[in-house]
Amino acid sequence: MVIRRAVVTGASSGIGAATVRALRGRGWDVVGVARREDRLTALAEETGASAIACDLTDGEAVDALVAELEKSGPVHALVQVAGGARGTDRVEDASVDDWQWMFDANVLATQRLVAGLLPLLRRAAASDGHADAVFITSTAAQTAYAGGAGYNAAKAAESMLVKVLRQELNGEPIRVVEIAPGMVHTEEFTLNRLGGDTVAAEAVYSGVEAPLLAEDVADVIAYALESPRHVNLDQITMRPVAQSAQHLLARGPLRVRSID
Repeated sequence: MVIRRAVVTGASSGIGAATVRALRGRGWDVVGVARREDRLTALAEETGASAIACDLTDGEAVDALVAELEKSGPVHALVQVAGGARGTDRVEDASVDDWQWMFDANVLATQRLVAGLLPLLRRAAASDGHADAVFITSTAAQTAYAGGAGYNAAKAAESMLVKVLRQELNGEPIRVVEIAPGMVHTEEFTLNRLGGDTVAAEAVYSGVEAPLLAEDVADVIAYALESPRHVNLDQITMRPVAQSAQHLLARGPLRVRSID
């Protein structure tokens, strides 16, 4: 039996860390990748995963990551979680630096990873039957909302990259999966977006019954990776029940309307 090896980015917190735990629990060999080496080391000690510190917005650092992965074993799956949002400004007031960072972190980093790891994925697919590339985008890629233009644009660009990649790999045994979560309550995403304002960050989730958790997204990632190899889950949109659409969020207990 082949023990499959996955590279999970954004592994220092949130969805990335939850995915490392989920895949390790299912018997995968996992390499966690993120900028913060201290957090990666702690996760590796907890789960038995390997860890490589890397800033994915740095081309030379990504080249070094690919070289280290190539030396250390096969890569059957890439799970690209790393990215993020900065700011909620109107278009006219937006910070160009924030928008540049979002494009670098969500789009260019993804392109670098694909370019660097695709030869390793092809090698694993040729040896073991198939390989996988899973990308975590966002419902922000699907629906515009006021204050979201920079993140909307970056995630829409990443989503298009994924769709084009799937077409370009047609005929190869490499699955390309996009998972687009809605509201996910993690410890850092909204906090970082709002510049560290803890009160404003918690207000985003206030009164929402059971927003998604990082573990929910990790479970879907694992499901996609472990589906029969002839099944490609092209695009999965997932939201909490309280969020019927990007703009439609119930606050307060979910309850059945009177049927009397």
